[in-house]
Amino acid sequence: MAGIPTFATPAGFFGMSRADRAAAFTVAGIPLDIGTTNRSGTRDGPAAIRRASRMLLDGAHPGSWVDPAAIDLSDLGDFAIALGDIPGSLALIEQQAEGLAHLIALGGEHGVTLALLRALKRRLGSPLALVHFDAHVDTWPDNFGQAYGHGSVFYHAINEGLIDPTRTIQIGIRSPVQREVWDWTVNHGVTILSALDVHMMGPEAVAARIRAVTGSAPAYLSFDIDALDPAFAPGTGTPEIGGLASWQAQAILRRLGGIGFAGMDLVEVAPAYDSAEITALAGATLVWEYLAVLHAGG
Repeated sequence: MAGIPTFATPAGFFGMSRADRAAAFTVAGIPLDIGTTNRSGTRDGPAAIRRASRMLLDGAHPGSWVDPAAIDLSDLGDFAIALGDIPGSLALIEQQAEGLAHLIALGGEHGVTLALLRALKRRLGSPLALVHFDAHVDTWPDNFGQAYGHGSVFYHAINEGLIDPTRTIQIGIRSPVQREVWDWTVNHGVTILSALDVHMMGPEAVAARIRAVTGSAPAYLSFDIDALDPAFAPGTGTPEIGGLASWQAQAILRRLGGIGFAGMDLVEVAPAYDSAEITALAGATLVWEYLAVLHAGG
């Protein structure tokens, strides 16, 4: 994209017009938001994140010096969903994720992660370690009677054996939660670091804890943008005050090199509630941090 102003960059992530399922890293949007429990609108998240990613193409990554153009990356566009049908949409998402070497999904609501984990578990053959940034534990057994709402994704992932709860760590948790939901999560072996824990510990200690929990197992990164404080990410459906600052999330991710990540999603960006694209830019930048860590280490 040398010589092209950011505002004129094509619409794909990092300006990608290439759609190659055989690329080392593939980006796909998943515009599903019918399982949200508060404000809808994350169906527009993938497009907003792609637009904001144009701001990241002016040079190499300032920490790892990875050049975006050096990454074998393609943008497959948006996955198809079944309109108004959550189980049907999850089945379609799982089918479309099959066979991709390393998928980075742009949500969309957090419920899409369940389909992505199903596809990845079938390909790898064993439960994954999970690094989960969020304000919410997302282990409710249902959301107001909906079994597959966006707050139940890891309840199902644990029960289906998609993730190893003893190698699962949740970072930034701070929302109201029923005690029985919290106890169910902890009793299954999940490690929880609240947002206050992150503030008190600092990025280096948080990253060390993540490494200790995930160990050498293949891992998945699921980043709900509401892990960030609403001051840094107002454009989301269920904002919770007291969250991570953008720099904290960046600093933690930059220290996760060497973990065997096999996929990532960045979910819950709802641009209708955003201000000056700061949420979309945060989402795009966190994906870039992930790519830079993997490429620098590979």
